[in-house]
Amino acid sequence: MEQSYVFYNGDIIEEEKVSIDIRSKAFNYGLACFEGIRAYWDEENQQLSLFRVREHYERLLQSCRALYIKLPYTVDDLVNATIELLKKNNFKTTTYIRPIAYKGSTNIGPTLLDDDDRILIYCSPLGSYTGKDELKVKVTSWTRLSDNMLPPRTKASAAYLNSALASLDVKINGYDEAIFLTDTGSVCEGPGENIFIVRKGKLITPPPSDNILEGITRETVMELARDVLGMEVVERSVKRTELYACDEAFFSGTAMEITPICEIDDRPVPGGINGEVYKKIKALFDKITLGKLEGYEHYSTPVYDK
Repeated sequence: MEQSYVFYNGDIIEEEKVSIDIRSKAFNYGLACFEGIRAYWDEENQQLSLFRVREHYERLLQSCRALYIKLPYTVDDLVNATIELLKKNNFKTTTYIRPIAYKGSTNIGPTLLDDDDRILIYCSPLGSYTGKDELKVKVTSWTRLSDNMLPPRTKASAAYLNSALASLDVKINGYDEAIFLTDTGSVCEGPGENIFIVRKGKLITPPPSDNILEGITRETVMELARDVLGMEVVERSVKRTELYACDEAFFSGTAMEITPICEIDDRPVPGGINGEVYKKIKALFDKITLGKLEGYEHYSTPVYDK
């Protein structure tokens, strides 16, 4: 295996030199938050480009503020560190970047008041997240965490036990992914992705008030649909049975990208992978991630000097 480098507390070092204490609050209590960022490889131009990297680091620092994790870095610092890290690893393929900010303190007790806040950034090649062209999904029996429990607006590590339980619930029964409902019975999101449906020519997605993560890919999809395709985009609560009446459905997320849903609760979704809205959004998304969609070049940050 080739040498892998990570960013750890201000320096780029060999991954094997990083160790996290078994007494760390991040390990014992999940007192951490993270981001998922993609860099897309353009074979034609031999360039690796980070997609909306600034927005991801802005969200990471927002999560840190909510969880009382204090980092001595600005968005610019983290963007520059990520560029240097990708260069050091010499990635020439689409890559997933994982920054994690965490409580390194080893004192007993799940308090957020301890110092010793740290950040680690590592990266791995990543193509298709699911390995499937379309997904069969099911509403999970687990309820999505609400904002006054463990805020979904933050990408808190501890919250992903909720996601893992939901995924387990459906995957052991043969489905590809789960859909959460809120505690009031409205559709929320997947374990690690937002959801969209198409009904009567409108693109519909649950609002932030329904305990979703305010996804950056989600925001991109809404912008493309509204400003490029001229569609009406609606953020509103969606009930479970409305999923069964939709014309199309798809997930969005950094890892998931844009992935169509062909079946929900054993009921076929008419569009599936052939949904007209999905296909148009996916084609635009593939361009925008490489900086090749006119007017959206600023979403793409090149890594290698040309």
